[in-house]
Amino acid sequence: MFRTDRKTRQVDSQWRGARKGAHGVHGDEHACPYGFDSKVNPLLEKCNPKLPLMALAEHSKKRAKDAARTTANALPQLCCSSPPRARASPTVDILTMSDSAHDKEKGYGSGSSDDSGSHNAAEIFERPTGLKGIYYHPITQVVFLGFACFMGPGMFNALNGLGAGGQLDATTSANANVAVYSTFAGIGFFAGTINNYLGSRVTLFLGSMGYALYVGSYLATNIHPGAGAFVIVAGAILGLCAGLLWTAQGSLMMAYPTEGQKGMFIGIFWSIFNLGGVVGASVAFGQNFHSKANAVGNGTYIGFLVLTIIGVTIPLLMADPNKMIRTDGTKVTTPRQPHWKTEFYGLFYALKTDPMIILLFPMFFASNWFTTWQFNDYNAALFNIRTRSLNELVYWIAQIFGSLMIAVLLDQPRLRRRFRAFAGWTVLFFMVFAAHIWAYFYQKNYTRESIPNDAQKMDLNDKPFIGRVFLYIVFGMLDAMWQTTAYWMMGAMSNDTAKLAYFAGFYKSIQSAGAAGVWRADAVKLPYMNIFLSTWCLLVAGLVFALPMIYLRVKDTTDEADETIAHMGEYTEHAVAGEIAEAR
Repeated sequence: MFRTDRKTRQVDSQWRGARKGAHGVHGDEHACPYGFDSKVNPLLEKCNPKLPLMALAEHSKKRAKDAARTTANALPQLCCSSPPRARASPTVDILTMSDSAHDKEKGYGSGSSDDSGSHNAAEIFERPTGLKGIYYHPITQVVFLGFACFMGPGMFNALNGLGAGGQLDATTSANANVAVYSTFAGIGFFAGTINNYLGSRVTLFLGSMGYALYVGSYLATNIHPGAGAFVIVAGAILGLCAGLLWTAQGSLMMAYPTEGQKGMFIGIFWSIFNLGGVVGASVAFGQNFHSKANAVGNGTYIGFLVLTIIGVTIPLLMADPNKMIRTDGTKVTTPRQPHWKTEFYGLFYALKTDPMIILLFPMFFASNWFTTWQFNDYNAALFNIRTRSLNELVYWIAQIFGSLMIAVLLDQPRLRRRFRAFAGWTVLFFMVFAAHIWAYFYQKNYTRESIPNDAQKMDLNDKPFIGRVFLYIVFGMLDAMWQTTAYWMMGAMSNDTAKLAYFAGFYKSIQSAGAAGVWRADAVKLPYMNIFLSTWCLLVAGLVFALPMIYLRVKDTTDEADETIAHMGEYTEHAVAGEIAEAR
């Protein structure tokens, strides 16, 4: 007799509770009890979740355990789908749900993939070859993803990295950033739901549109100085778009690699993404090299605007995630989650079933807090525009090296994953204290009052510039290491892309809430030292709270039991459909 898991027993119970309602909808005892108006699987006499287990009794004892598990995971699909075209054994062909045109980008599940070889049976698919194989390779798609963010968020970072958005007065820029991150925080908690419903390509496309508008608002302000309100409104719209873009990005970036590749994929993405900052800073530096003023010209904004418009088209060139196969042959699959109740419930179910993610919330909160001090209260406060542009250039180059360095450590195959998690935490702890002790000795020597906006500021030819630019390089490396490690930790908790979409939404929402707060503090002229010390303390707090999460939650491989969202989606949808059927 086969031993089934809790989900099988739930489905069995759901069968009894939904039969009456199903008969009312379809008028046939052989109809699907879950409310779907689909054909009964031709391999079964009627839609009975128990029959597959009976059929599998003919298999050998050696394969019994894997067959039972496969059946249990596929029970809801058996009654509602036709046999798929999978390159696997006949048994797997029978038990795999087919892809329908309607479902193709409605949220993503996951195949099984791990560092050391999972004990769970995984269906292996044949990867395409030739040019098609290159296009559908996970690394190729992550490169596309990187360039989409290169052209949008990369230009936004380049603009912010100039300090004050390249303007003389930092107040308008600070208030615009408050608007950006306030709306970003508001949509972030629901962006995972939107991403699962619309699909990542549509979500990325919609998200990329806001960046061109935002850059254009700065150009308008440069031409018409009284247009500051337009910049703030554009910032609010950008926040909504950015919430969508970053949630889709986080879901795909963490789902395409195998567990042993996640650090490498994050490093590749982060390097390409930060090239946007490098290119943007290069444009600004070239445009303003001969200027010793404290603000940029129109040519800089026009260059940024062209690049952001190009970036809108990149998501349209990306592959359908439903067709993606990882390098180990496991497939990024598409679970059926069309009902809005399922999607919104999934948001809270992710917290309920994986509460350890809450311990990463302080780390998320701090992850954009420090940029306000770095960009406005250090770079814009101390240096003229051409020196600010050069500082920004080396800052984003440092981010590329920082992300790759930490990725090499986090994906070191000779080390256990738990050890890598603790090692990454240790590197961050050292970097936080090294950078901020160094910065403290500079910060204590100036205030807002001692360096007004129209003051003669430090130039790249001045002797004190050398030490300060090297500090900025260290801050760039720390930023990239922090973001890469945060993504890696989330990826270590799950392989389920639907669940990772919720995690990414939490990350960007909480990150944005922190950023909105600190940008507002800068807009109301809080002392530089206060913002600096708050930055230091929050980074330390983020690491302290993350430590027990690493100890209790990060495993050497992700178990099937951790993949709760896809199973929850199937179960909840069936329950909702049963309720609808009974109500009718």
